[in-house]
Amino acid sequence: MAEAGSVNVGRGREEKEPEGLSQESAPTGTTISRVKLFDTMVDTFLQKLVASGSYRRFTDCYKRFYQLQPEMTQRIYDKFITQLQTSIRDEISEIKEEGNLEAVLNALDVIVEEGKDRREPAWRPSGIPEKDLRSTLVPYFLQQRDALQRRVQKQEAENRQLADAVLAGRRQVEELQLQVQARQQAWQSALSC
Repeated sequence: MAEAGSVNVGRGREEKEPEGLSQESAPTGTTISRVKLFDTMVDTFLQKLVASGSYRRFTDCYKRFYQLQPEMTQRIYDKFITQLQTSIRDEISEIKEEGNLEAVLNALDVIVEEGKDRREPAWRPSGIPEKDLRSTLVPYFLQQRDALQRRVQKQEAENRQLADAVLAGRRQVEELQLQVQARQQAWQSALSC
């Protein structure tokens, strides 16, 4: 960050606030929390936004109004910049609250600090990504394959039972049809006599 201070525009003059935190200004060996870094980034953004939307540009857009009432134009510009900064800060604060951003960034700081003391790799024990990925995923996929094979075997057994039941049902239907035909013939022969 080239400059982390912010510019406040009020009553026609620009004032510099004291410089915020930046990576360059931090003493060696210390770290800046990500929350403070994020806040500094927002302040820098607002500073650059205000600088790019200068009073001169504002008056160029509203030239006739500025020529008629320069004091009113200055007050409108000041109010606009103040409300713009407030609105942006409120939106950023709302996003930070909704996403629990502060807690997440602090947790990330803690993880990074804990990781600094480690000498061994945290997530790639062999140092070869393909091998580490394989060593993690292959057992998982084998487990999934075994589970799917068990499901298939169970389903096949159930299907065999259902097929046997269907065949038994067909045999019963055939036997009943034969019995019906035999009784029908017996009844017809009894009637014809």
